[in-house]
Amino acid sequence: MIAFDLNCGNGHPFEGWFSSSADFDTQKANGMLACPLCANVHVHKALSVPNVPRKGNQRAMLPPAVVVPQDYATGPTPAAAEGPSPALVELVQKLARAQTEMLDNSQWVGGSFAETARAIHYGEEPDRLIHGETSTGEAKALAHEGIGVAPLLFPVVPPSAKN
Repeated sequence: MIAFDLNCGNGHPFEGWFSSSADFDTQKANGMLACPLCANVHVHKALSVPNVPRKGNQRAMLPPAVVVPQDYATGPTPAAAEGPSPALVELVQKLARAQTEMLDNSQWVGGSFAETARAIHYGEEPDRLIHGETSTGEAKALAHEGIGVAPLLFPVVPPSAKN
């Protein structure tokens, strides 16, 4: 997994986790990325410096200058600098609580999400709520088959990765 620092068109910073840089590009191209604070779909990678330690026998060097594209350099609009409205914060909190409740009442199926969803849809397994991981293409194929799927709005740590 790769974590990218992201910014929306309104200047809100947030983090996104992707299986690869190509996965980020695919999700962006398919309009699957949106700011969690304002739902702005104009999302781009924020400038970041990799955390690479220098060798002990090297002199300290200044990092190379970073050129910021002009449209990113203007910064957030005054409204964005003030932060999200209380109504927006309340809405995001309600959505997070609803997702948590849904996850508490569903079964984690991991990478076998698409296979399990099909088995439930076609009556091969008992009807139940599930959540897991699948590719964008596989999720589209499920929807095309008439199987109800929806992406989670907030990142979820798989049970096997929890401490």
